[in-house]
Amino acid sequence: MKIIIHGILLFLSSLSFSQEWQTDFETAKKDATTEDKNIIIVFSGSDWCAPCIKLDKNIWKSEAFKTEAAKEWILVKADFPRKKANELSKEQTEHNRKLAEKYNIEGSFPLVVVVDKNGKVLGKMGFKNVSPDEYIKMIHALAKK
Repeated sequence: MKIIIHGILLFLSSLSFSQEWQTDFETAKKDATTEDKNIIIVFSGSDWCAPCIKLDKNIWKSEAFKTEAAKEWILVKADFPRKKANELSKEQTEHNRKLAEKYNIEGSFPLVVVVDKNGKVLGKMGFKNVSPDEYIKMIHALAKK
């Protein structure tokens, strides 16, 4: 019984530090307003874009980013997979397309866009082959421009 309770507590504590990637920008804006945070929108090709996959593995999944993101940002992922097995719903695909029309006109992948709680662009950047701590600093620098 102690093992089960301990396991449940460990699981619940991990949830409090987990990263929440949202897929609905309007919900993200509401959360950003409530929490007084900026929003990071990541345009990614999760199953075909090598730099996108590397960014996910090296930065987004790092403990440093997860910790900083929980304190500082609301995260939105706009994914554009190509493989049939990873296909998104028609609604999500359309939502991501509209988001790209507004924030990723260039069609760059990956593209990281920092916006304020009202959706105003503060800065953009792509893949950088740096440490998670350096990438975090770069994101903060975008918000201060």
